[in-house]
Amino acid sequence: MRETRGRRKGRSSQTAETRKLLLAAAARQFREKGYAATTLKEIGAVAGIEPASLYYYFASKEDILEEVLDLGFRQSMDAVATVCRECEARGAGFRESFRAMIHAHLRCILIEGDFAAATMRNFSTMQGSLRRRHRPSFQAYGDLWVRLLTTAQATGEVRADIDLSLLQRLIVGALNWTVEWFDADRYPLRDFFDNAAGLLLDGMLDPSARTGLRAKVPLFVDPVSEIGRSRAKAEKTRNMIIFSASQILCESGYENTTLRRIAEGAGVKAGSIYYHFSSREEVIDEVLTLGLRGIADGVSAILDNEALFPDHGSRLAAGIRAHMLHLYARHAFVSTNIRVYGQIPKGVSLRHIPERRAYAAIWDRSLNRAQAAGALRVNLDVIPIRQFMLGALNWTVLWFDPERQKTRNFKSLDEVIDVQRALFLEGIVAREAAVSA
Repeated sequence: MRETRGRRKGRSSQTAETRKLLLAAAARQFREKGYAATTLKEIGAVAGIEPASLYYYFASKEDILEEVLDLGFRQSMDAVATVCRECEARGAGFRESFRAMIHAHLRCILIEGDFAAATMRNFSTMQGSLRRRHRPSFQAYGDLWVRLLTTAQATGEVRADIDLSLLQRLIVGALNWTVEWFDADRYPLRDFFDNAAGLLLDGMLDPSARTGLRAKVPLFVDPVSEIGRSRAKAEKTRNMIIFSASQILCESGYENTTLRRIAEGAGVKAGSIYYHFSSREEVIDEVLTLGLRGIADGVSAILDNEALFPDHGSRLAAGIRAHMLHLYARHAFVSTNIRVYGQIPKGVSLRHIPERRAYAAIWDRSLNRAQAAGALRVNLDVIPIRQFMLGALNWTVLWFDPERQKTRNFKSLDEVIDVQRALFLEGIVAREAAVSA
C-alpha cells in the first residue's frame, strides 16, 4: 500500500524533531564535558533515545559535532549582526556599537544557549577538512568586526598604527576563551561585559604608565629546555616519549594520541613505554605539567625582574611577550596545553589545577602591584582582566602559524605581540578620541 502524503510529512516532521533533540543534547554535553569525553550513549540518554537509534539520524559523533558547530557559528553571527544593524539604524557611534557587539557575543556564548558555547569550547577539535568547510563562516564573522573597526579608523576613532585583521582575531579570541573560565556567580554579567569592552577600548594602563611598552625579552633557559640534554639512555628514551606525545597532541588532539602513535614517533616499541610510564594518561600528564611549569618559570622571571624592567608598564608588556615566546619559540609543551584544553577529560584537567593557579598567581601579583602603584586603572578587577588577556594570547594557537611566512598577508610573531600589547595595555581608541570621550 502506498504511503499517504500526510503520513510521510508527519514522519519527516518527527525525524526533524528527533534530530533537534539529539543536537540539543549533544551541544549541552559538548559544552559541559567536551567533545572527546562525550559518548553517543550519553547523548542518547540526555535526549531520551536509544544509542542504536542515533545512527538513523547521524552517521557518527563527528557528524553531530559538525552540525553543532554550524549552528553555533550561525548563532554567534546572527546575534552580533543583529546589534550591528540596530546600531547602524539609530546612528550609534563607534564606542556604543563596539560595546553592543561585545555584549552580544558574550551574551550568546555565556548565557543564551549551548550551541555557541559548545562551538567555542570545542573549536580546537576542528581539524583539516572540518576547519576548511567552516572557513567562510570564520571570515564572514570576522568581517563584521573589521567593517566597524575600519570605519572607526578612517574617522580617527581607532588608532592608525594597529593592524585591524590581527586586532579582530585577538578581540574575538579573548571573547571566545571566556567559555573556559567565566563564572557568573562570581562576576556580575553586566559589570563584566562593560569592563571587557572598556578594557579593549582604553587598555588597562593609566596613561601616565604607558612608557617602554616595546621592550624586548631575552629567552631565558627554563626547565623544559633542559630535558633534552640528558646523556643517560633511559632518560633520553623517556624524553623522546614525552616529545613524541607532545607533538601528536598538538597535531591530532587528545582522542587520537595513542600509545602506539607515541611509540612510533619516539622510535621505540609500544611495550617499551611501560618501562617509563604506567599509562597513556601518565605520559600526557607529564607533557601538560612540563608546559605549565615551563611558562610559569619563564614569565615569573620577567614579571619579577625590576632591574631589567623598572616600571610596571614595561614589565607587563614584557610579560605578554614572554608568554607568547613560550607559546611559539619554545617546545610544543605550552601550546599543547592550550590546544587540548577543551578536549581533555575532567579528571585529567583537575590534576593540573594547582599548576594553572600558580601561573595565574604570578600575573595577579604583578597586576595588583601595578594597580596599587597607580599604573593600572583603578576601575578594573584584576582577575577577570588577567583571564581575558591571557585568553586572547592563548587563542592565537588556534589560528596563528609562525611557520607560514610565504603565505599571503603573513604576520610575524613580533607583529602579533605588538598588537596584543597595544590592545590590552593602551587600548584601541586613538589618543585624541580617548581624551574627548
